[in-house]
Amino acid sequence: MEQDRDMVEEAAAEDEGRGPSGGEGLTRGGALDIPRLLVDQMQWHWDNQARPRLEGLTDDEYFWEPVPGAWNVRPRPSGTDAEAAGKGNFTIDFEYPEPVPAPVTTIAWRLSHILVGVLGMRNAAHFGAPAVSYETFEYPGTAARALEVLDEYYGTWIRSVAALDESALAAPVGEAEGNWAQAPMAELVLHIHREMIHHLAEVALLRDLYAHRTPK
Repeated sequence: MEQDRDMVEEAAAEDEGRGPSGGEGLTRGGALDIPRLLVDQMQWHWDNQARPRLEGLTDDEYFWEPVPGAWNVRPRPSGTDAEAAGKGNFTIDFEYPEPVPAPVTTIAWRLSHILVGVLGMRNAAHFGAPAVSYETFEYPGTAARALEVLDEYYGTWIRSVAALDESALAAPVGEAEGNWAQAPMAELVLHIHREMIHHLAEVALLRDLYAHRTPK
């Protein structure tokens, strides 16, 4: 018990001055450091929860379909498929307008959505990364490759966000965001972080369901 109490006190000392998200430097000259808060919101979650939950992801988990009719990433068919998109050896299922109810999606599908629609397009539109689209993306055919690209795209995003000052965060996001062109950059950052937290939690849940699935 004494050892446990010491450990708690040491952790509390290390966390002194940090917020609930574990962020450092939350004040600057007595004022809130908004840019740092935005970065810490995602970085702490990524380092301590989201990314560790992806370690050891297998190809079986990556492509596992929890229910019939799930949307997935699939090897490119030999013929033309009007309901698939992608440039390389794999395509992603889609349908527009989206069916109601929307299909359940696999880990491969959800990670691909993060890579293209959440991170890839925004890195390209706002931070000078190569252009990305659902139609031309080379969807990863293995879990390892998906995580490699995820790490790359997330690294570009979080480093770029960390470089924004309050003036840049207050500036309009521009035409790349369509009807939201006049929204401040800070609002886009919050939206992308919500999307990341949301979808990576879904992936974690799918891993739990896979681990406890009923063997065939």
